[in-house]
Amino acid sequence: MGNKLAEVTFHIDEETTHDEREGLRDIILGMGGVMAAAYHDEKPHLMLIEYDPDAVNSIEFVNAARNRGLHAELIGF
Repeated sequence: MGNKLAEVTFHIDEETTHDEREGLRDIILGMGGVMAAAYHDEKPHLMLIEYDPDAVNSIEFVNAARNRGLHAELIGF
């Protein structure tokens, strides 16, 4: 892994359950280069992701949501 660290806010358009958010978070955490992924049930549409941009492209987070039938976009990348 490189020495770079980036953070992006990930917005999920749909209403999701706690379990759905946990599942998506687990998938994102399993990606090489992702150091952290966190959300709060009080703001269920947002997830903060900390990652190494040399190891993973942020579009992979959007693709992970799409693979689960969700629509999402990156904020602040």
